[in-house]
Amino acid sequence: MSRTLEAYLDEQGIKYVTLRHSAAYSAHELAAKLHVADRELAKTVVVKADGEPAMVVLPANHRINFRLLQTELGDKKVEMAVETEFADLFPDCEVGAMPPFGNLFGLPVYVARPLTTDEEIVFNDGTFATAIRMSYSDFERLVRPTVVDVIADA
Repeated sequence: MSRTLEAYLDEQGIKYVTLRHSAAYSAHELAAKLHVADRELAKTVVVKADGEPAMVVLPANHRINFRLLQTELGDKKVEMAVETEFADLFPDCEVGAMPPFGNLFGLPVYVARPLTTDEEIVFNDGTFATAIRMSYSDFERLVRPTVVDVIADA
């Protein structure tokens, strides 16, 4: 996915930085390798809303409050998707490392409000060994996510 995402960003005239690192399989591990605070790293979680896949993007140091998400989505039944249910949706990505660009996969994207206040967003690019840093405003312009209040209390 790295080349596909980078090609898309280049086509859109987006300024970004590619961050190569040794493999990281959790958001916390990735944040540590990139020397980024967990709250500044965006993790992508795939959920099912009334059985349909969707992406929720939130700071790596938070969890989704599914009751809040259900309310935000108009009382749809919302649950975590398992990897076997969504792996085929992201053919060019390593499972669990998909970037928060649902628009490239035909999926709605919901972004947790705290990320909208950050100047930049950092996220996996589809692999466990590369991340992208770009401005949040460019991400918002390209993806057009729905902003939601879904953060679980710590």
